[in-house]
Amino acid sequence: MMKSSVYIVLVLIVLASLFSCKTSKTTLPNTAKTVAQGDPVRIANDKLEYEVIIIDPGFSTWLVSTALPRNYYSQNYLENKNRIWVSEWNSRVLQPMRYNPNLYEMTINYDPNVDYGYEVNYLIYNYMVYFQNRYKQKLFGHVPLR
Repeated sequence: MMKSSVYIVLVLIVLASLFSCKTSKTTLPNTAKTVAQGDPVRIANDKLEYEVIIIDPGFSTWLVSTALPRNYYSQNYLENKNRIWVSEWNSRVLQPMRYNPNLYEMTINYDPNVDYGYEVNYLIYNYMVYFQNRYKQKLFGHVPLR
């Protein structure tokens, strides 16, 4: 069976500077994954065969140090925000003359009719918060400042 994936990929610095990042390890709860600062963050719902891979050098550190803890928001809240933000994100990907194509590189395959589970929604939501604050973008509505 082909594995469907949700990818958010932003490579924002050159490869040489990725190698200069520190590699202190942090374990994310509920994932059994260890990430190094600057390494890709992967969260998967193997039962549904979906995964999220985020490549953005500052995100893993931000997720551990700044994001609100898991279960702060309900899954329904996260899904609603993700539906709106991903829709706007995908719209911007299709308008490279209007929006920076280095920020909006590829669409996100997010189907609001699929239950991706809490962890996948938590990760997408927090990346969208991080992205909007870090790159001074506003996808839609209120964006928490963190």
